[in-house]
Amino acid sequence: MDTLHTVQHYMTQSVVTVHKDLNIYKAIDKLLHHRISGTPVIDDSAEMVGILTEKDCLRIMANGSFHKMPSGAVSRYMTEDVKTVAPETDIFVVADLFLKNHFRRVPVLNGKKLVGQISRCDVLAAVQDIENLKQNTSPQKEYLSEEMKAH
Repeated sequence: MDTLHTVQHYMTQSVVTVHKDLNIYKAIDKLLHHRISGTPVIDDSAEMVGILTEKDCLRIMANGSFHKMPSGAVSRYMTEDVKTVAPETDIFVVADLFLKNHFRRVPVLNGKKLVGQISRCDVLAAVQDIENLKQNTSPQKEYLSEEMKAH
């Protein structure tokens, strides 16, 4: 399969994560600091055990009064049933996954190890590159070096 059509070509490899035992308010601080809407949750073995999203965090307010906010570990609020993909997954499979679900990102696992994350925006970049190839032009990716474009 052409690498250009797979997740590994477009995924982000540097992923912000939180530990399942981290205090939920510290996790919210991390989301805000990094300006992200969600992050994979890992355990002591660095294996992914869930995902923490803005929606999960908003449940804190919905489940408690303003003056007596609930607290606890991330594991108490995270979503455990997470759809994931492998690096070799076809980009069109991921596009279909986004169309059929409400989430904005999908963790990329190699076995149980988190190796990246792919977002809706990454899939759009893939679509643009594929269209550019069809038109016999080079991909318009600013982050690709001239050497990478040559290959």
